[in-house]
Amino acid sequence: MFRTTSHPGRRRIAAAGVVAIASTLVLAGCGRAEGGGAGGGDAGGGEAIDDSPATGTVEVWAMGNEGEVLGDLAAQFEEENPDVTIEVTAVPWESAHDRIATSIAGGETPDVTMLGTTWVGEFAATGAFEPTPEGLVDSASFFPGSWDTTIVDDVAYGVPWYVDTRVLYYRTDLAEAAGVEAPTTWDEYAEFAAALKDGGAASGVSLPPGGFDSWQYVAPLAWQQGGDILAEDGETFTLDSPEWHEAFEFYAGFFEDGVSEPVRLEGGEIEQKFISGEVGSFFSGPFHVSLLREQGGEDFADRFAVSMVPGADTRTSFTGGGNLAVFDDSENRDAAWKFVRWLSQPETQVAWYDISTDLPSVEAAWEDPTFAEDPYLSVFGEQLRDSKAPPSIPTWAQVSAVIDQELEKVTRGETSVDDALATVQQQAESIGTGQ
Repeated sequence: MFRTTSHPGRRRIAAAGVVAIASTLVLAGCGRAEGGGAGGGDAGGGEAIDDSPATGTVEVWAMGNEGEVLGDLAAQFEEENPDVTIEVTAVPWESAHDRIATSIAGGETPDVTMLGTTWVGEFAATGAFEPTPEGLVDSASFFPGSWDTTIVDDVAYGVPWYVDTRVLYYRTDLAEAAGVEAPTTWDEYAEFAAALKDGGAASGVSLPPGGFDSWQYVAPLAWQQGGDILAEDGETFTLDSPEWHEAFEFYAGFFEDGVSEPVRLEGGEIEQKFISGEVGSFFSGPFHVSLLREQGGEDFADRFAVSMVPGADTRTSFTGGGNLAVFDDSENRDAAWKFVRWLSQPETQVAWYDISTDLPSVEAAWEDPTFAEDPYLSVFGEQLRDSKAPPSIPTWAQVSAVIDQELEKVTRGETSVDDALATVQQQAESIGTGQ
């Protein structure tokens, strides 16, 4: 499973309950007054943050592995700012979504929290976050797709901390034996996967047959043709457009032709089947590079490679990752933002990769040899320049769940693409954008 689904969205924890909490907060009048926004994302969150040393205590919530190891990096910030203390609380991903919602509802929030990128719209709608202060960071220094994940109604809330994107992993030895090269177009992709299947792989490409977060696999196919989730007005869903029809048809074709087995492979399974040759290719994030090297043995590194995703008009992939946001009622607002700004510096992001293996959200960090000279990571850097995230709307978890559900019906032959997308569009319109 793609790692960014573990960070921003692997768990759609009690989505209905959390959305209800968020809605209650909005109705209760917690929202920020109009006009306090940050425009394109560089400005508008109140007083600018100066360059004086940070002081006091900053409480930070971070999820998963990031929560376990952030203290190592925070110690460097404390050395540079002797009068500040960074208190990191590690929050399991399984409970993070509900915990943030509950803390907002109860008025007991930390100073800073890590956010999955697909959560920003939902929680920003509560008015709980301060927009990014003017001049804190330069939005142009981040990958565009990553910076877009902070924007809600033209206002930036926080900054991107690290990024993930999906590329194509493939067995070079199987491809060579089949006489095919890494695909760049849809036609080449279909031929490539079929050739690996004909060469003995059970799945020429392993794809989830719908279900949880499978929208992350099919949405890029619509984006690559110029399609989108919302129209330019930011309010009208376009999930039954010709581009979405083409995306669903193309995706379902891998199952109809028997090129992909209709089985969802979870963590642990995909690595072993790829190493054994049962899976010829799959899409995933950067964390799989080290997993495959470790589990495949010393020689396996020479038998697989990564490539940008094949595409239509573009080669757009999905982007996710983790953002950092400061709560509006932070008790140490200036120091909180100074810590967030420090985490956004290129040299800090390179150091963070060494600790966490999280990819930098700031483009300049990718000039470091750690990324620029690595045959795997450099491909991720290239892919991040053509990557996209879903819109930051409060209801995205509900809407995407409908896409997941209907895509599975299509791949299993239980409904047509026309009927599936009609249902997706109708239910999306009924759910609304929550804005």
